[in-house]
Amino acid sequence: MARQHRARRSRRGVTEDRLVTWGHSRDSWSDDGEVRQVDDQECSRASAARRLSPMARQKTKAAQAPDNAELDLKTLESWLWDAACQVRGPLDAPKFKDYILPLVFLKRLSDVFDDEVQRVAEEIGDLDTASAVIDEDHSLVRFYVPAQSRWPFVAAKTTKLGEILTDAVRAVSRQNPRLQGVIDTVDFNATTAGQPIVDNDRLAALVKTLSQHRLGLKDVQPDLLGRAYEYLIRKFAEGQGQSAGEFYTPPEVARLMARILDPQPGMTVYDPACGSAGLLIKCHLRLLETHGVAVNEHRELPSDVVPLRLFGQEINPSTFAMSRMNAFLHDMDAEIALGDTMRAPAFTGRDAKLRQFDIVTANPMWNQDFPESLYRNDTTGRFDKGLPPSSSADWGWVQHMFASLKPRGRMAVVLDTGAASRGSGSTGTSRERDIRKAFIEADLIEGVILLPENLFYNTPASGIVMLINQAKQHPRELLFINGSQLRAKGRPKNEMSDEHVATLHKLASDWRNVEHLSAVVAAEQVEAADYNLSPHRYVAAAPTNDVMPLEEAVQLLRDAEAQRVEADDALWHALGHLGVE
Repeated sequence: MARQHRARRSRRGVTEDRLVTWGHSRDSWSDDGEVRQVDDQECSRASAARRLSPMARQKTKAAQAPDNAELDLKTLESWLWDAACQVRGPLDAPKFKDYILPLVFLKRLSDVFDDEVQRVAEEIGDLDTASAVIDEDHSLVRFYVPAQSRWPFVAAKTTKLGEILTDAVRAVSRQNPRLQGVIDTVDFNATTAGQPIVDNDRLAALVKTLSQHRLGLKDVQPDLLGRAYEYLIRKFAEGQGQSAGEFYTPPEVARLMARILDPQPGMTVYDPACGSAGLLIKCHLRLLETHGVAVNEHRELPSDVVPLRLFGQEINPSTFAMSRMNAFLHDMDAEIALGDTMRAPAFTGRDAKLRQFDIVTANPMWNQDFPESLYRNDTTGRFDKGLPPSSSADWGWVQHMFASLKPRGRMAVVLDTGAASRGSGSTGTSRERDIRKAFIEADLIEGVILLPENLFYNTPASGIVMLINQAKQHPRELLFINGSQLRAKGRPKNEMSDEHVATLHKLASDWRNVEHLSAVVAAEQVEAADYNLSPHRYVAAAPTNDVMPLEEAVQLLRDAEAQRVEADDALWHALGHLGVE
């Protein structure tokens, strides 16, 4: 029976076997960046709604979408955030997401598993037989969910929920090795000072809230669940503050990088510091945007279009788990490894050299401290353009990414603005300037984009996106873009609108001078500026009444001081020729 079903399954093709078929239309980009501000007050309003009288709750329930209705994005976001609010009180921000995201994932796995059992039953005519066949042959479903992990079983329990939920996620990981270290990282029964961190009543409220809607294939469009999941990640980032920068890149920055890199079918894409996998996901969505076809209001790749192969590495176990869940929910072909990229890169060949990819993209932590011995003792040949200072690994990450790039590959990396100019204009030695010199003289840097201030959760400062291309279309030229004014004030962080992202993408594509926005600069001019790659130096922003951020003012002061030193040197050199000492 199992063999007969598998043959029938293979004739249907790959699409029906997959957990989801995922895609985004062009219009979906804007929704991805629009996040409603939901804070403690909104959680309080949600709690108040739960305290309504039975009659009021009945009216409220009647107004909600029925279980068999397809969920829209706003309903999905509101529902998931309401669920998150059930355990918000006893958990601090860093732990908050670790409790919610695995249960949302478990709910999705369970509901899709039920759908797959029903599909098999429709083919062989009997639900009990279908269940028995799948219990015998787990390959008939993408993820096998054991009985104790299925949502109806969990939802029926009212006591010992911490133990039940922990057993449920661990049972799923045992049956599905790909999910080990992904869904089973939290102990819902954990205690502190002899008391459960999250008590049974709160866990019961969480399970009850998540039980309000199904997350099966027919209940929610595939792209909506991924977008709602990323909505939760962004909300957790807002609550977590500066430490959120370790796992979250603003989606508008990720979209900009994906548009500029423009991945093509079958390409390999690598992020050595992948966080929650946002940059990889945006490359996946970019391919859907450019090569996908509309299917029921979302986009899918046609069967003749080869999807991207995505690779990443993440050092933090909980963030690694988040990235794997994010990739699974987006139905991406992603291989994400847990580990320290700088000390033990996961993707290497038989000769211990780094594996190479068509596209490399990353937002590594800025100004990390690594001992000089890490660079000197490296055996992969990554740091052949110079050893970075131990106080800042920015150019260590750049060199790792470049070494991971195929001969005609492209890369985009988010860096601290200081990485573009530290050491330029100084009469002393500077390792970072010397590394920039090596990249510029090898004609590898394609351009630098200055981003607006206060976009990133780990700092109010601006960042830059540096573009490196092994096959530049404009040899011995660099494009500098000043996007510092392309922002919308937001709370708690500024944002770039779709129009801002489109403007920056067009500037990068057009390769021309636009007053106050972009400048095409000869490599000789950059060399004359002592290898300073700061966009401020080549593109002056339009006048504004806004108060200049301190970081930007300090950078401009440093640039001016560097120019003064250059002018003084030139003057004394000229006077020396005239015999003046």
